[in-house]
Amino acid sequence: MTNEHVQIEQSRVNPARRSVLWIARAVSWLVYVYVLAVEVILLLGFVLLLFGANPSSSFVRWAYRNLDRTMQPFRGIFSPIELGTTANDVVAVVETSVLFAMIVYGIVLIALQSVLNWLNARADRLDRQDEEYRREQLIQQSIASAQQPAQVYTVPAPPSTQL
Repeated sequence: MTNEHVQIEQSRVNPARRSVLWIARAVSWLVYVYVLAVEVILLLGFVLLLFGANPSSSFVRWAYRNLDRTMQPFRGIFSPIELGTTANDVVAVVETSVLFAMIVYGIVLIALQSVLNWLNARADRLDRQDEEYRREQLIQQSIASAQQPAQVYTVPAPPSTQL
């Protein structure tokens, strides 16, 4: 093996590395989608609390139930600011803990986006290395076939027919 051929062999991507990379990308995307859904729930809950939505509505109950789940680590950090009551005697509040949770989850989203960008760049680099390896293999094969002597085939003469 030539020194150049050894370098080509070393640049070939390990299939296990590629699998780990794809799994990491999939998990990162799942976490990203989950955190993005949490952000939407927080925003929805914040707006409903701000406008004093009627909690007897089934949609508002669903939104508040999901808001309670996502707010577990942030409850009690800040006290809400009451704005007054609505026509339904529901208190409209600015829930500052929800705003804080939105900021924290936003930072997590930015970090996840950075991880996804890094993983995508890594996958692109591995794909380029594979393409370079395949191209080098084709060049090596064409050089090897060009260096082989051409084979000459002789066609026997047709038998002579004498009448």
